[in-house]
Amino acid sequence: MCTGACSKFVAIPLYVLVLVSVVCNILLFFPDFDTKYAQDDGETTPRLTAEVKYMGGVIGGGIMALIPAIHIHLTGTKTCCANRCGMFLSIGFAAAGVAGGVYSLAVAALGLANGPTCLGVSPSNPLPHWGTPFANSSGSYLTDQSQWALCFEPKDVVQFNLALFSTLLVAAGLQIILCSIQMVNGLFGCICGTCSGKE
Repeated sequence: MCTGACSKFVAIPLYVLVLVSVVCNILLFFPDFDTKYAQDDGETTPRLTAEVKYMGGVIGGGIMALIPAIHIHLTGTKTCCANRCGMFLSIGFAAAGVAGGVYSLAVAALGLANGPTCLGVSPSNPLPHWGTPFANSSGSYLTDQSQWALCFEPKDVVQFNLALFSTLLVAAGLQIILCSIQMVNGLFGCICGTCSGKE
């Protein structure tokens, strides 16, 4: 496979993963598809999961992957970037994409480990209060669905966070893999050329 064709193969899925990451992160701001939790979020009584505000899907999986995806895509077309210099630059852009993917992956993993912020009870405080009842559970709540009843509001917030943070985790992992492939492809393109005849 030509290095230019490989760049297209990497860039197009990156666009899809960027979209998925951004949409998942935005949806996490609206548990139960309601805006009141984002509006009522405050420092003394947080209503949103802290990891949502780190914006791993928008910053890491979104912006830090979109810019490399655009350049990588341009190296696969017969434009200004389809040459050795463009392939060399794609190594740096792909490295930035890897860094963004790692950030998104870390935030999603932390979001899964700590669990959602919700109105509920915890073993240490049986009175309903806003907090993260699963923060010290070492992620055991992920497999023990009986613990999900500790959260009363927002409705089904555990499943909501689990689905979206898991999707972010997978998307970030795929972004890291694709950008790593492009780093190797960019090295070959820089050394051997892009097969576009425009060296």
